[in-house]
Amino acid sequence: MPPFQLLPTELFGLSRDLRPGPLHGFDLTPAMIERFRQTLQRRAIQGIAVVQANVLQLDALPDSWNNYNLIVSASMMEYLRRNRLVDALRGLRGLLSEEGRLLLFITRRNWLMRPLIGRWWKANLYDSGDLEESFRRAGFSTIAFRRFPLSFRFLALWGYIVEAQR
Repeated sequence: MPPFQLLPTELFGLSRDLRPGPLHGFDLTPAMIERFRQTLQRRAIQGIAVVQANVLQLDALPDSWNNYNLIVSASMMEYLRRNRLVDALRGLRGLLSEEGRLLLFITRRNWLMRPLIGRWWKANLYDSGDLEESFRRAGFSTIAFRRFPLSFRFLALWGYIVEAQR
């Protein structure tokens, strides 16, 4: 799965001159940031601010990066030390508006992901109980496990979609 999957601009209403609020992105590695910027440029997508930052040091983000209605994290939290997941979730929760939501895509622990992601990529794998406990400890009020759309249902073997409200 590519690290960045950009959705068609029609999904954001951009083809109808509807503009969402500010769009921001960050990653720890300069190589991933550069790859994302090249993808944005190749697809002629503008208006997305991208910086290098660590999810465990969110105070390094620009001061205006807060009060979000939605934060999406995909295939990132697996690479944190297991004992830091709650810290990262708590930090992202702090960037949300009062009604804001965090949408997390994360690798599940199962027989297939253990050798492919756990060993090969040296990532942590989680089951639903681990994730629910981590979100609760991070202070989220509502936690729901969502399903992949029917045409992407095969991704359920790979991971979870967790939606949590501040």
